[in-house]
Amino acid sequence: MTRPITVGVDGSAESLAAVHWAAREAVRRGRSLRLVHAWETADAGEHAPKALDALRETAHELAERHPSVPVSTERLDAAPVPSLVAEAADAETLVLGSRGHGAIVGFLLGSVGQQVVAESACPVVLVRADDRAETEAAGREIVVGQQGGPDDSGAALRFAFQTAAARGATVRVVRAWSLPALYSMSPGSMKLLDEAGGLEPYEKKALAEALEPWQERFPDVPVIQDTEMGSAGEVLLSAAARAQLAVVGRRAHRSAVGPRIGSVAHAVMHHAPCPVAVVPPA
Repeated sequence: MTRPITVGVDGSAESLAAVHWAAREAVRRGRSLRLVHAWETADAGEHAPKALDALRETAHELAERHPSVPVSTERLDAAPVPSLVAEAADAETLVLGSRGHGAIVGFLLGSVGQQVVAESACPVVLVRADDRAETEAAGREIVVGQQGGPDDSGAALRFAFQTAAARGATVRVVRAWSLPALYSMSPGSMKLLDEAGGLEPYEKKALAEALEPWQERFPDVPVIQDTEMGSAGEVLLSAAARAQLAVVGRRAHRSAVGPRIGSVAHAVMHHAPCPVAVVPPA
């Protein structure tokens, strides 16, 4: 049984854009679409009938626009975070509306959206209100960050290549690097650096090795290998300025104030102008 692409709907312009992004992706991937609205019963009041009407109207519009996509709807009588995290466990992708340059909107105000992203078992795609289908057909790249060894960004690379294959898009894989303090490097690392001929050739070699299995698996997907010196967040945001989708891996961890997301993913999901996919580790 194939998993659906699930969208959190709250009636905002951002969530409506998320619905249409998800519908286009469902067409490309041959998936069903599930629209959910999470609201605790005690707080729903007169909101519940309006939420159900909005879900039905949206589903009807999608049925007319994308008749090949099966669409289901459900209002969830529970708090947003546990409801959406539970939905993510059974979804291929969870899609949410995002304002950008600030908090995720609607019923995902404040830290709630970040908790969903941090705890989701599947990739979470954040979509801006001004997202349009035209940007997906304008030859823009899918940008994905790679760091560490060959296996460290595997889940993010998989999502980027799968999406590019479905869209006929080019993948730009970005690896950011900085000058390390020599005293902090192990003798083994120093030896590898010497064998590579310096830090930049070493980073290029590391990126090529990480990409090799994915290029073999997706031979028809054009790939641009991009190594740049700088902070990972700044380098990725620069590349995302001309992208149709930015993909980042998630390194979620817990702190005294709850689940947190790595600084790179946090920067990209709040400031990239394009939709952003945050992918959990495999």
